[in-house]
Amino acid sequence: MCGRYASSRKPEDLIEEFEVVDSRLERPIEADYNVAPTKEVYAVMERKPSRDSADDPQRQLRALRWGLVPSWAKDPAIGNRMINARMETVAEKPAFKRAFASRRCLLPADGYFEWYPTSQKTKAGKPRKQPFFIRPADGGVLAMAGLYEIWRDPTRDDDDPERFRWTCTVLTTQAEDSVGHIHDRMPLMVERERWGAWLDPATDTTDDLLSLLVPAAPGRLEAFPVSTLVSNVRNNGPELVEPIPLEESLA
Repeated sequence: MCGRYASSRKPEDLIEEFEVVDSRLERPIEADYNVAPTKEVYAVMERKPSRDSADDPQRQLRALRWGLVPSWAKDPAIGNRMINARMETVAEKPAFKRAFASRRCLLPADGYFEWYPTSQKTKAGKPRKQPFFIRPADGGVLAMAGLYEIWRDPTRDDDDPERFRWTCTVLTTQAEDSVGHIHDRMPLMVERERWGAWLDPATDTTDDLLSLLVPAAPGRLEAFPVSTLVSNVRNNGPELVEPIPLEESLA
């Protein structure tokens, strides 16, 4: 799964990196080294300038809330359980299949966190967990495959700017070997040469879409232990993604 990640890049850097032509940000999101579900995150997508426009879709940068709320949901709290969508079932699950067909996005990240159960025990007898940070070995941006939805709040008036809630989820797959010993699932990454096809709303054939999603190539990612401070979502700062010596970790 993917339950925490880091996102510290500035919007102007993301606009350049992802060749965004239409920023829909009301304000920048502060650097976040402990992104957790329900927080606002950056998302890159392709949409028409307006609903009735005949123009081609434009690449946009938006702020979305992490935790997908399907358009048919009666209670937006369902989004708290929709932070991940499994690649193996995303095309069939009612909560995700419509978004998978036409509302795909990229969720930029510095890297993501996973917790490895160690042989040490807590007072309750459960394994103590050592957090690891997993990032591209070349220091580049991690473009996670995502889906987004737009939920209409029936309690708000038509002229209320908050009547629509934009939310997203991260697609996951079986972890590749070099990080699979930490956790058996990992977020799916979309390689740069496939960004356009993944974001294109006209790409709607399940087989075509699934062919764009492949696990990271061996050696593409690096993983290292980090401070257990990241386990508390209230902690937030660049020190959370700094490696700690293996002998200081719980592993």
